[in-house]
Amino acid sequence: MPRTVVITGASSGVGLAAAVQFAARGDQVVVVGRDPGRLGAAMAQIRAAATGPEPDEHRADFESLDQVRELGEKVLSAYPRIDVLANNAGGMVGSYVRTADGFEATVQGNHLAPFLLTHVLRDALRGGRVVNTASQAHRRARVSLDFTQKAEDYSSWRAYGAAKAANILFASEAARRWPDITSVSFHPGVVRSNFGAGTATRFFWKYAPFLTTPEKAGELLVWLADAEVTDGAYYVGHKVTVPDKTADDDKLAAQLWEASAAAVGVREQ
Repeated sequence: MPRTVVITGASSGVGLAAAVQFAARGDQVVVVGRDPGRLGAAMAQIRAAATGPEPDEHRADFESLDQVRELGEKVLSAYPRIDVLANNAGGMVGSYVRTADGFEATVQGNHLAPFLLTHVLRDALRGGRVVNTASQAHRRARVSLDFTQKAEDYSSWRAYGAAKAANILFASEAARRWPDITSVSFHPGVVRSNFGAGTATRFFWKYAPFLTTPEKAGELLVWLADAEVTDGAYYVGHKVTVPDKTADDDKLAAQLWEASAAAVGVREQ
């Protein structure tokens, strides 16, 4: 029986590569993307690879929490059971942006929106697995419980690193609070993509010779969805890795959870 796999940020890069691989195995793939043009092109690749059910697609901008809630409800109405949720959407914002919800865009897109979506899908995920795409960029990050941040203090790299640390903390705290769902986070490698803020950064991520291919990073995501893993752990490659001390702090993880729940308006069951 095919599994139901929901992948956010699946219109390019790691998410697209993983979606193609899941579809090729015969899984029911539910693809989430923001840009309609890229999403359409991605769906053509995924459909061409599919050996099972027709891949499904949804469009949502994670800079709008209303769109995230709407996305979650649509997915729930179609799929009462979800085997894997890959929280892969995210990226770096080049300059300070405050969303309509009142939060800094990097932390909302990379952490608050996936946190909200996972809560909306929580009941459907019982017995399933959540895989959060984090990054080694979390090292030396400083996680703030103030999700608005000040424009004059903004740094794209600092904001991105803090959001990736939040991904790791979310996975570890979810393992403690939701024992009926397996939750992990991982570093996909430095992946060749259009990622980054600014011309020089984008050039690096697209052309540096030592970068990981999206296909290889996608294989790691698929492996984490299948393998016997350590609940709450952070993976680099196929190995459990101790994150930097900021992202290895149980007290901060609990505080972040409570602050995030208050920010997005969810209540614990």
